[in-house]
Amino acid sequence: MNKVAKILEMEPMQVYEVASFYTMFNRTKLGKYHIQFCGTTPCMIRGARECMDAIKEFAHIGMDETSEDGLFTLSEVECLGACVNAPMMQVNNEWFYEDLTPETTVELLKTWKAGKEPKVGPQNGRINSLGPMGRTSLESIPHTQHSRDFDDVKAKYLEKKAAQAAAAAAAKK
Repeated sequence: MNKVAKILEMEPMQVYEVASFYTMFNRTKLGKYHIQFCGTTPCMIRGARECMDAIKEFAHIGMDETSEDGLFTLSEVECLGACVNAPMMQVNNEWFYEDLTPETTVELLKTWKAGKEPKVGPQNGRINSLGPMGRTSLESIPHTQHSRDFDDVKAKYLEKKAAQAAAAAAAKK
């Protein structure tokens, strides 16, 4: 950070302030699996705290700590954007794991510890974010042709307006 401050001709404190504010800037070495667990209201209501406690117990770490084996670092973050699938976590700024319980969370950790990659997405068998009734809207994609030729669309619009005006004038007579 001191080198960045020097390159940008800034005071080091200005760089420290930015680096300490944004969660994407990590100031300490992370584990192989950086677990960012959502701590906002929907996730908390659905058990995020219990899942985070399960991670702490399994990996013998506290919040923002790295396990002795260097595998896991746990951080609490703000909304990860899949509230309907709460609670959820993001790993290594890339993969999302949703619909978690303390048990499924520990299973994910065991899978990584065994050197394998678990299935991403919902961990309860849900497909994406479908509810228990499955897809209830937008069941098919409408297949309509849209002209990208603005002049053509404008000409058709003006023709339609002229026909409507002529019909209205004829009705008045």
